[in-house]
Amino acid sequence: MPWQVDEQMAKIAYILLCHKDPAAIIQQARRLTAVGDYISIHFDASVGAADFDQIREALADNPNVVFAKRIKCGWGEWSLVQATLNAVEAAEAEFPRATHFYMLSGDCMPIKPAEYAHRFLDASDADYIESVDFFGSDWIKTGIKDERLIYRHYFNERTRKALFYKSMEWQKKLGLARKIPADLQIMIGSQWWCLRRRTIEALLEFCRKRRDVIRFFRTTWIPDETFFQTLVRHLVPEAQLESRTLTFLIFSDYGMPVNFYNDHYDMLLSQDFLFARKISPEADELKTRLGRLYAAQGADVKISNEGRRLYHFVAGRGREGRRFAPRFWETEASLGRDRELMIISCKKWHVAKRLLHRAQQESNLPGVEYLFNEEATPLPDLGGIQSTLEKRTRHRRALLRMLFDYYETDRLMICIDPSNVDLMQDFYADRCTTKLLEIQTDITDDYLIGHAHRVGLADDNTPPDTLARLLPTIRYDVTFESERLRDADFPHFHRIRETQTADENAAPLAEFLSVPYEKARAIAATEYLYVD
Repeated sequence: MPWQVDEQMAKIAYILLCHKDPAAIIQQARRLTAVGDYISIHFDASVGAADFDQIREALADNPNVVFAKRIKCGWGEWSLVQATLNAVEAAEAEFPRATHFYMLSGDCMPIKPAEYAHRFLDASDADYIESVDFFGSDWIKTGIKDERLIYRHYFNERTRKALFYKSMEWQKKLGLARKIPADLQIMIGSQWWCLRRRTIEALLEFCRKRRDVIRFFRTTWIPDETFFQTLVRHLVPEAQLESRTLTFLIFSDYGMPVNFYNDHYDMLLSQDFLFARKISPEADELKTRLGRLYAAQGADVKISNEGRRLYHFVAGRGREGRRFAPRFWETEASLGRDRELMIISCKKWHVAKRLLHRAQQESNLPGVEYLFNEEATPLPDLGGIQSTLEKRTRHRRALLRMLFDYYETDRLMICIDPSNVDLMQDFYADRCTTKLLEIQTDITDDYLIGHAHRVGLADDNTPPDTLARLLPTIRYDVTFESERLRDADFPHFHRIRETQTADENAAPLAEFLSVPYEKARAIAATEYLYVD
């Protein structure tokens, strides 16, 4: 069945900046235009003419392709913005029926069918561009910030590092900091945007009239993260802006884009985005499947949007570190030499909570549930330190000291997830007496699926294949956490097991709680203790 385009649907002009792999660019252009959309290609003039000629000849008979005036591009330079403007101007002039202009790189691939993308854009009269306040946000994680704007940058930091920093140093010494155009609020965000035609027209007209703004951005550093983000916010009413990108991308702990491979297909499809980058050059099967997907009609699309959480969960396994190392203001803080902290740790939180409540009934000891894992854990008002998980974790010793004082006790029970070994180590390093009770339970696949839902690794729309691949990782993670507790060699460490009898569990429980054997057995014999 030939592809049929609804005349009322959005028609996208893709703005493609590229500099390598002519064969992949040709495939991408054919794929995106086969369904009635357009593409404007800027191929970096730094690359030899042979590669560009190959692309131009292969696409010469495609009326939905236009080529922008080529310039040499350098990372972080104005040239990337100028190349984008060249491609936008070419598309705006050549494709009068284009309703949206979507910025892409050669590493991007669609992760939704074209008909879904068109309906998505039709459903909302808005521009999609990540745009947050340059000065008020923490979007820039490392490197210079204000200096990007207030000093003039004539050298590339990557290729002429010494001159880049020497130039900035001299400008500081000579007091040559410049003012930002008074009517602009500088914004920053991802360069992968999707803008409506009237926004593009207004932006091009602004560029023609405001040469002072162009001169300003020409010598800023990394202007592709600020130029469009600032001007769109300046020209378009707030109500018509969505401060997000429609291109799914993940950055590693080192600030590098994560590559996607053949086995990421199902995960990518379930994300609430239209495209993804970066697709690995070696992921031929993934490229083929995503290419077919873009032309598919009537495809069933389900959004679960767990991709980033999944990545950070899987990438974080096995990492060693001192995430919960004492801060300088806590190094001399202590819960108190004469106090006793009893930690109950179990992956099935409801089991630990039940045991804690039964222990309270039998021993009259105060206890608090997963205060470092659950925001909703009931806590007394302690002046705001208890208000968020971040505050509780950051000021954990101060928080527990206040709880000891609040309950007027020297013995306190708390629940902590087995993954928080570093947190436990911090409490064991205190001068107080710390005890640990691990509860080992049977873990079924159904429980692991429920756990994935609870911690945001999956939801009702997560594809079964994604869950099936995720379950072994989660199961290994649970096993690994238990082994870490054992290998930590904590003193006063006790363990009870679901598979053991109440008599067998009573002895370690009695030692942990410092209660008579009979009371410990009554707790261990609780009928509903392990029920899911």
